Amino acid sequence: MHKTIVIIPTYNELNNIKKMLHAVSEIMPKADVLIVDDNSPDGTGAYVKEQGEKDRRIKLIQRQGKMGLGTAYVAGFKYMLGNGYDIAFQMDADFSHDPIELKNMLKEIEEYDLVIGSRYIKGVNVINWPMHRLLLSYFANKYSRIVTGLPICDATGGFKCFRRDVLSSIDLDNIKSNGYSFQIEMNFKAWKKGFRIKEIPIIFYERMEGASKMSKKIVREAVTMVWKLRFRSIFGTLK
Repeated sequence: MHKTIVIIPTYNELNNIKKMLHAVSEIMPKADVLIVDDNSPDGTGAYVKEQGEKDRRIKLIQRQGKMGLGTAYVAGFKYMLGNGYDIAFQMDADFSHDPIELKNMLKEIEEYDLVIGSRYIKGVNVINWPMHRLLLSYFANKYSRIVTGLPICDATGGFKCFRRDVLSSIDLDNIKSNGYSFQIEMNFKAWKKGFRIKEIPIIFYERMEGASKMSKKIVREAVTMVWKLRFRSIFGTLK
């Protein structure tokens, strides 16, 4: 049996996290859940802390402010490595990632080092996104694949499962991105280090509640990050 943890970053996700904690515990009863909360004004962190006092499987990293998606996952990965876990999932709190897929990913991780829940491996599996958002995501993935050579259809997807060896091989203190390009950077580094990567099809649902964290700054970061990764790879400075 692998020691497993599900890492979920939050910022103002109180209504979602109440349901998500229950859903994950039902589907993965032996897994721990780590919430990395950026001091949510709506009380998400306080609620998770209260639940953690009742259920030792629920863990909390409470940060001092809104520090971004990438740093939240890095904090979660460091916690995973420092506390003896073998497998780490990462997923959104807003049910855009269906927790039922955790079981499918856990099965695949037996044969692979990184499993990615892909929106684009079999057509386009996105529900209730406006067309401009869908086109932006789809072509961003095409762009990242052309620039970097990364053989992944959904390089920006955030529903993933890592073996410990992948995360321990990457210099987490040297991660340069903090928005959605964080996903590209982690995938690229895992690929360049020779780890086995598998994409499995998922259906991505628009969030049930709350507001999207997408911004122009996040898009700009992703556009430039793929070139940085390519050149660091060419010049041997990728860590």
